[in-house]
Amino acid sequence: MSLQLQLNELKIKSEAGIPEEKRAIMHRATKDLEQSGLIDLVPKAGDKAPDFALNDSEGILATSRSLLEHGPMVLSFYRGGW
Repeated sequence: MSLQLQLNELKIKSEAGIPEEKRAIMHRATKDLEQSGLIDLVPKAGDKAPDFALNDSEGILATSRSLLEHGPMVLSFYRGGW
């Protein structure tokens, strides 16, 4: 089964318990976002990120350049609940 089919099934299952009126709001917001053109500005898989420096979980400064010396790096962005 392709990844897209798996994602489609997961979406159906995850929305099953949501009332129809709330699902309609979610779908409308997604459609509005897609039509806004913002999605075209979002970095895509494989795009190169600019060099950066951030504190790690222990407060030590880590740079992308130094991390890449150890091999490939994956960036994950967490929107958070705050």
